[in-house]
Amino acid sequence: MNVLIVGNGAREYSIALALKKSSKLNKLFFAPGNGATSALGENISVADYEGLANFAKKNQIDLTIVGPEAPLSSGIVDVFKKHNLKIFGPSKKAARLESSKAFMKNILAKYNIPTAKYIETTSEAEAFAFIDALEGTVVVKADGLCAGKGVIICNTKDEAKDAVKDMLNGDSFGDAGKRVVVEEYLDGFELSVFALTDGKNYKILPAAQDHKRLKDGNEGPNTGGMGAYAPTPLCTPEIMAKIEKNIIAPTIKAMEAEGSPFEGVLFAGIMVVNNEPYTLEFNVRFGDPECEVLMPLISSDVLELFDACAGGEVESLKFSMSGRFAVGVVAASKDYPYSNAAPVKISIDEAALASLSTLGHISYAGVEKREDGLYANGGRILVAVGIADDIKTAQQNAYKIMSTVKFDGMQYRKDIAYQVVGA
Repeated sequence: MNVLIVGNGAREYSIALALKKSSKLNKLFFAPGNGATSALGENISVADYEGLANFAKKNQIDLTIVGPEAPLSSGIVDVFKKHNLKIFGPSKKAARLESSKAFMKNILAKYNIPTAKYIETTSEAEAFAFIDALEGTVVVKADGLCAGKGVIICNTKDEAKDAVKDMLNGDSFGDAGKRVVVEEYLDGFELSVFALTDGKNYKILPAAQDHKRLKDGNEGPNTGGMGAYAPTPLCTPEIMAKIEKNIIAPTIKAMEAEGSPFEGVLFAGIMVVNNEPYTLEFNVRFGDPECEVLMPLISSDVLELFDACAGGEVESLKFSMSGRFAVGVVAASKDYPYSNAAPVKISIDEAALASLSTLGHISYAGVEKREDGLYANGGRILVAVGIADDIKTAQQNAYKIMSTVKFDGMQYRKDIAYQVVGA
């Protein structure tokens, strides 16, 4: 099969590594890819969706896999399906589960899917009245896409009101914040749960945990994610059964009932409070860096899995996990998450990295290729992924792999998977 991957991050790199294990893979293309994906396939510079669809037809692409949320939310799947091209991901209407927090919360309320108490509004007065009725910490969210940054946790009512004011007047997130969701704060532990679905049937991957804060001990600003591990023992079989029964299955049925069947990967951000799971949010694509730790744990053919989701054939699919554990540690540039630093050369001890090849690998993100090697040219630069039969060893392997990499200003957390291993 010829496959096109849309995106340029470590998520897309990790999907490609998993696809490369399939005997069914023929040619692999990336649009646009990054400086390291050119070692796995061919990078192309076509950006508009009609152009990509024409490229797919001309190059006999059997399956297109969309990584990031932006093209999904702006309708790339609809364009490809108009051309009768097979593509992995939800339609623009179904992608509203991520592109509109108000839409998502209203679906949850309509179908009695567990979530925090909330109000969605464009009215400052309404939002303030709801805040005054809540006890303790308040969460304020911009309705639209904000690259994972549109959620503010407020410790006081005054903080929450200021956040609402800044969003509604456009100061915080522009048009994305012109409608807000205000909700009660749920105090528990978070899980990332992914269901791959063809709109009716689904396969659920083991739960992962992401690490959003920049620094060890969950200090510093929120980021796009500084690391992840999977599976997490914190998600017991009992909790996973509740997530599937009360959240995943009814959401997929709800989207079908709404006339917007959800195809692709449904990413449920879960908060577990006193052993009960609640829906924090939905994303309509793989999390990054969760994808980097989940892909290497799938023991069945990953290409068959993506293809079955895009072709309505998930029910008959043979699917299995390896039973191992993975820990991924993100290396970021010195000014992340505030801005991208100037490009700097990445130094990799290739011999040492090769000697660790059975322990894991590197997934590349914000890198560019020059004549003298790879340069860090982004926020999150790469992910060191360690794999083992237990989490502690997987963590150790990830940091062994990270020790082979150096670049000026490089920063990374030293405590990924601390929830179950200890810092």
